[in-house]
Amino acid sequence: MTTPDTTPTNTDVPATTTTRTETDSLGSVEIPRDAYWGIHTARALENFPVSRRPISVYPDLINSLAIVKQAAARANREIGVLDPWKAEWIEEACERIRTGEFHDQFIVGVIQGGAGTSTNMNANEVIANVALVAHGHPQGAYDILHPLDDVNRSQSTNDVYPTAVKLSMCFGLERLLAEHELLRDSFAAKGLEFAHVLKVGRTQLQDAVPMTLGQEFHGFATTLTEDLERMRSVLPLLWEINLGATAIGTGITADPNYAATVCRHLRELTGFEHVTAADLVEATSDAGVFMTLSGILKRSAIKLSKICNDLRLLSSGPQAGFGEINLPARQAGSSIMPGKVNPVIPEVVNQVAFSVAGADMTITMAAEGGQLQLNAFEPVIAHSLLQSLAWMTGGWRTLRVNCVDGITANLDRLDTMVSTSVGVVTALTPYIGYAAASALAKTALLTHRNIADLVVEADLMSRERVMKLISPARLSGIEAITSAIPIIELDESSPRPL
Repeated sequence: MTTPDTTPTNTDVPATTTTRTETDSLGSVEIPRDAYWGIHTARALENFPVSRRPISVYPDLINSLAIVKQAAARANREIGVLDPWKAEWIEEACERIRTGEFHDQFIVGVIQGGAGTSTNMNANEVIANVALVAHGHPQGAYDILHPLDDVNRSQSTNDVYPTAVKLSMCFGLERLLAEHELLRDSFAAKGLEFAHVLKVGRTQLQDAVPMTLGQEFHGFATTLTEDLERMRSVLPLLWEINLGATAIGTGITADPNYAATVCRHLRELTGFEHVTAADLVEATSDAGVFMTLSGILKRSAIKLSKICNDLRLLSSGPQAGFGEINLPARQAGSSIMPGKVNPVIPEVVNQVAFSVAGADMTITMAAEGGQLQLNAFEPVIAHSLLQSLAWMTGGWRTLRVNCVDGITANLDRLDTMVSTSVGVVTALTPYIGYAAASALAKTALLTHRNIADLVVEADLMSRERVMKLISPARLSGIEAITSAIPIIELDESSPRPL
């Protein structure tokens, strides 16, 4: 392999100089001498001082950009449009970025105009300069290795950026799926732990019929299982890419063999089953997959937020609330009320869900706002989805570790509520009729007396029979109802069974 051994004169500046000069079609800009980014990044910093959050807040995106550039370098070398030594230098730089080096050089804001052009330029410049410095050349020696002619060969922002964004979402979604599954298992374990703990169920916040606390937590686990399947279903949609489309989907500036070649190399680098979109023009302008992912994330977040509402209600108190379960105490809950402890972990997950729901609307509007052959608003789509993935992953983890795993049942409180609940009368309606059961419920509420005692006193059935009918196992459905106790159809004139 032969490489140039000279340094271009326009970057051969005295060691005491703190800047270097770079030039583009708009003019020249002074760049910090040791910066790995260049003029296009500098212009983005000036143009988009909006979010105050650099793209490096999403490491998955930076690593995905490096992977895409690495796959492109391999493909370009294979089809003969990039010198082997240049491809090798680019690959080396990309590998270093993928290990976490130089992420601080990815400094353009997450919100930017230009459909991601500034992000792509930032990546091109950093990769070129990392490679140059590694081989003894100063930053900015672009006549040796150029950010656009070499690092960006056969590419456009319009196929690099959406591919990198999709890839970063695959990585983020896989981590979320792992946390989601662990959280599901945590709820399922509590379902087993509380399997025989009887409690009063509620509908519309009013006392309903008995159930077990285990059934309640098992229901939470089932909800999370359903969402697991839906989130997994979107991964293959994210694997479809438009690399090779270049500017608008026609493949201009790319070799006819490039699209298939770069897709193969991307598969090898990621382990994902990437496929090239059948219609690259459509794929370059369409943002449908982002709406699909966003909708699934919103569904999952809102359903878990509802579960967190339930946890806050069930743990409310400790004296004047439901007080059925105890959440782990995580921090002092008040600067003025000593001893107060709040359900802070469910509360933070609620807020994550609110943010995810808001992000979904942002993504919807950005997808709708695309025009003709390109959607210019993919940066806000990327930011919104990557933030949702990261916040959900962190939220789900803290809910599991700092809350669900440590939940305990307030057994005395639950037993008291079940033993005094009039809801057990529902189990007797097939045998004594709705009218009689309703009258008994009213009497029990007014007198605070036990339903079983009232049934026996009314001579509606024997104590042995009523106790069997309202046994915990029978009320909660743990014990299957058999035909041992016949159900008698009643009308107003029917005699009450003994």
